[in-house]
Amino acid sequence: MRIGVDTGGTFTDLVCLDDERGLRVGKLRSTPADPSVAVLAGIRALVGDDLLALTLDVTHGPTVATNAVLERKGARVALLTTAGFEDVLRLGRQTRPELYNFQVRRPEPLVGSAHTFGIAERVAADGTVLQALDLGEVEGLIPQLRNAGIESVAICFLHSYRSPAHEEQAAKTLRDEGFRVSASHEVLPEYREYERWATTAVNAYVAPLMATYLGKLQAELVAGAMESQGALRIMQSNGGSISAARASTEAVQTILSGPAAGVVGAQSVGARSGYTRLITFDMGGTSTDVSLIDGAIGTTNESLVGDLPVRLPVLDIHTVGAGGGSVAWLDSGGGLRVGPRSAGADPGPVCFGKGEELTVTDANLLLGRLDPGYFLGGRMTLDIDRTQRVAKAFGQRTGLSVIALAEGIVRIANASMERAVRVVSVQRGHDPRDFALLAFGGAGGLHACGLAESLEITTVLIPEHAGVLSALGMLLADVVKDFSAPVLQATAALLPANLRAALGGLEQRARAALAEEGFGTGEVVIEPALAMRYIGQAFEIDVPFPAAALGEGSTTEAFAASFHALHAKLYGYSNSARATECVQLRLRATGRTQKPPAVPAQAIWTSAPCVPERFADVVFAGKPWPTPLFRTSQLSPGMTGSGPALLIAGESTHVVPPDWTWRLDQHGMLVLTSTDVAGGHS
Repeated sequence: MRIGVDTGGTFTDLVCLDDERGLRVGKLRSTPADPSVAVLAGIRALVGDDLLALTLDVTHGPTVATNAVLERKGARVALLTTAGFEDVLRLGRQTRPELYNFQVRRPEPLVGSAHTFGIAERVAADGTVLQALDLGEVEGLIPQLRNAGIESVAICFLHSYRSPAHEEQAAKTLRDEGFRVSASHEVLPEYREYERWATTAVNAYVAPLMATYLGKLQAELVAGAMESQGALRIMQSNGGSISAARASTEAVQTILSGPAAGVVGAQSVGARSGYTRLITFDMGGTSTDVSLIDGAIGTTNESLVGDLPVRLPVLDIHTVGAGGGSVAWLDSGGGLRVGPRSAGADPGPVCFGKGEELTVTDANLLLGRLDPGYFLGGRMTLDIDRTQRVAKAFGQRTGLSVIALAEGIVRIANASMERAVRVVSVQRGHDPRDFALLAFGGAGGLHACGLAESLEITTVLIPEHAGVLSALGMLLADVVKDFSAPVLQATAALLPANLRAALGGLEQRARAALAEEGFGTGEVVIEPALAMRYIGQAFEIDVPFPAAALGEGSTTEAFAASFHALHAKLYGYSNSARATECVQLRLRATGRTQKPPAVPAQAIWTSAPCVPERFADVVFAGKPWPTPLFRTSQLSPGMTGSGPALLIAGESTHVVPPDWTWRLDQHGMLVLTSTDVAGGHS
């Protein structure tokens, strides 16, 4: 029995697949104090209490690491670094996030000065040892670390990506004394000291919490059903999964695991229905995540978690604090604002019965876009009277009617999400009108058409089980591991034989790592790339290449040509006369997992009219419209309809405004089409 579990800020989503009962889904409120409570409760609800009779294969996307960084509630960390470089984390980069703010304050580093220790050692940029490490100095710090209550140690020595021997020695010494250690040559063996320092510090900060959480979760599951440690897998930010044991030590790899799984699931269901150019729109209870798929999922090596850089391969996802639980508030000038603060799972929106602050979900309920008696498939009832009372009191402070206030909240939330879509499309050189908007998450279907209209997108896709698509994506994810080695050499001077030797070393490490995960040679896919740039540039782009490009008699001219072409595609220009350099050799190794069998296209195709369950007044543009309500479970492939309409599923609700039509394809995909968007290309 295979289960995917996505823990969100408001809800925990589950997808369960077994041979006897097929695909089943579950959704319940998260338990922020201990996320494992909701995870285990959801699994028991899907499979029953008798876990002893079952063998479970669970893939989980936890938010433990992300929340620890955002809330600054991680472990007590010490940093060992090269003497003279104790302030790298505090200095950071010269880039100012708020250019015109003269009172801007840098975020405090995860490791304070009191717990940062300079060690007398030095390695040159070419790997030459200039000053040997004195292990006695490291050993002398151990009593001080214990007295300070240090739970985790980050080791970041200068140029250790070239020669990691000093870090290896220090790490072994501390591990032998029982400390949890994150060494930079293991976490991120790349140059750029600040980013390497910061990423290693984040890993040290969150690894103890992740180990505790996964240990508890695994103990519960092993006691009930699981035969081996590998049966619990953890989703990574790069779109693949790793074992729970590895996630406990490489916790930084899981920072954006839930959103990454959603993109993986979106690509799969979109391609099944014939759409390969997608803008994915995942709106949950706390945030909205958007990404662009142009045949393939985009990746990047640069991301921020809170204000901290994490330089690891991740899917190119942009996140904004706009979700169903985003709180409406008034700024100092009396202007209406929405988010980024969220009501979360506890207390939750006003309509959940406990919260006191109006949220986006409350606004949708006031506009008639949610059925108060059939939330979560009828497992939860929304309190419309309570919501109206709170909205009326809020409206009196703004001079707005309840309806005008609710529409204002929705418009502001949509504006935030529109800006996010433009980041991954227009700012990357893509016209959003050339893509279909694939909406999922618990609130995605409520806002998708309004968002599409503002972007002049004419096609909106809503997959079956859209409310739990991220959990489904975890069942579709392969095991992915990324490796890298420094190059830092002009392309013209680079010898293919040297690259071939370095690539061989990375491939050997990759295959060994995937063999530990249970993958044979035929199940592994190797994808190398070179991080390249024009000489003098500060940042590089990854240029994929086939391993055969390094064969006997090959030259590096082809790499330069590929770089120029990719640079022109990304930035609109290139300069073939300008010299380039190779910064890093990267390798992505993928272990192909067994995928859930695709649900066969339904042969029964009907043109029968849809019979609504009932009609209700739903507000569009300040005006109530008599709107039919349909249960998606009662729809058959081929059925069509016109807006306005509410299409209500067990885990989500989809709003079809006036001037839109809808149809259900043979794969269970709702295809919504605008009839009144000028200039649309989709």
